[in-house]
Amino acid sequence: MAMLLPQKQDDYPENHDINVTPFIDVMLVLLIIFMVVAPLSTVSVNVDLPSSTAEPQVQENDPVILTLNTDGTLLLGEDRRVSRPELSEILNTATQNDKQQVIFIQADKRVDYDSLMSLLNDLRGAGYLKIALMGLEHSTAAR
Repeated sequence: MAMLLPQKQDDYPENHDINVTPFIDVMLVLLIIFMVVAPLSTVSVNVDLPSSTAEPQVQENDPVILTLNTDGTLLLGEDRRVSRPELSEILNTATQNDKQQVIFIQADKRVDYDSLMSLLNDLRGAGYLKIALMGLEHSTAAR
């Protein structure tokens, strides 16, 4: 491609356009850096969660405690066996239809995640949204 240049050096027209080539080069380098680094930041790690060292809280009334065993059976309190279809009715009776009451769940540590989530979904379907998970209490001196 040929170009006609002016004869005098003072005759060059002023160019008011910004040269974006260096800007584009920098942006492409940054894009490549982020594309390489982003997959490295999402590493999945197996975590063995510690037990709680929180102080136990005092309950003013009798709490409603659901126990989920490894075989999938549910117990209300210490001895009342509950089936999944009648869970909503029994909880309504135990809480006097108070959907704001906290339902405490204690599950065996060998219970699979699917069973626990199924129980949480059943509780949500029954209208109980305030749910607390129970765990073992360990003192800080035992560490």
